[in-house]
This record gives sequence, C-alpha cells and structure tokens, in this order.
Amino acid sequence: MEIYLVRHTTPEVGKGICYGQADLSLSGSFELEMQRLKNFLPKTFDIIYSSPLQRCRQMASILANEVEYDPRLMEMNFGDWEMKSWSDIDSAQLNEWMANFVNIRVPSGESMSDLMERLTSFWKQFESKEYERVAICTHAGPIRCILGMILGVTPENYFKWELDYGSVSKIKMNKRITTIQYVNRIGDQVL
Repeated sequence: MEIYLVRHTTPEVGKGICYGQADLSLSGSFELEMQRLKNFLPKTFDIIYSSPLQRCRQMASILANEVEYDPRLMEMNFGDWEMKSWSDIDSAQLNEWMANFVNIRVPSGESMSDLMERLTSFWKQFESKEYERVAICTHAGPIRCILGMILGVTPENYFKWELDYGSVSKIKMNKRITTIQYVNRIGDQVL
C-alpha cells in the first residue's frame, strides 16, 4: 500500500499565532500551492482520509469526491491558547508546557501524548485495511505522530522533522514491513 501524508497548504492566519484546532480557511495562494502539490500525488486514490477542519477538507475535496473525515486526524488542541499570539500567552505556563509538552496539557487542550493516543488509534485501525493507494490530508502534528510511530522515534524528537505547508510524505506498507519513502516534498524540490 502506498500512503501519501499530505499537509494542508498555507492557512489564513497571522505569523506568531498559536492555532491547532481553530477552523482556519486557506490563504489566497491555495490554488498555486495545490498545483505544485499535485506533482507529488497520483491521479487517483482508493480512499482519502482527512481531518474535518476546513483547511484539510478543502484540499481533500479537490483530490476526490468521496472523503472519509476522521476527527482523530485533527491537529493538537491548543485549548485556551487557540488564536492567541505566542507572545501573549502567560510565559510561566508556556515555559512549563515547553519543558514537557509531551505530558503537560495546554490549559483546556491537549498534550502531545493525547495527540499521539488519537493517532495511534487511527493508525491501528487503518493498517488493517487493504488498499493500494491512500491519501491522508492532515496537519503537521498528526504527520509527525505517524512518522514517529513507524520509526519508533519518541515524541520529544518529533519537531526535528521539517514539514512545510502543502508538503507530501510517502509511506509504503506491506505485510512484512513499513518504510518511509520520503518526507516533506514540496514544490519542485526535495527538502
């Protein structure tokens, strides 16, 4: 099975804003980014799974008429911090969270462990399926979790992967082994 992990294109949000499950639309560069993105994707898929947030829904609906939306593919919930400038978040709370983001939940939100639990549930159900070609339209956090599960990397190290907007990462899975073919392909180059 070929699995294409597709990160949504650039969202309509200012720089330095904390967002996760805020339901943002895509920026005006969406069409251009989507044209570039299609260079790394096959023309057809057996199925497309997508986060239900509109920045992924919009992409998924262009790739296929039938999409299965799964809330487990949503980005991490930043709770009380959603749509706040990172500089406006209480520095003591932010520093405590950054020191242990894997286990400490954002106020009224999630921790990386919570996100990982959701993605593990999705992946265990998904890997029993028998498809030839699948796209998963989602966010950087869920993509990092999936890559981390495959490689056995601990969540503390997930941010060592650069994942640009509108990028594609490819996984190949068979009954014996799962391999990562590439990570973060975007535009006309491999990053």
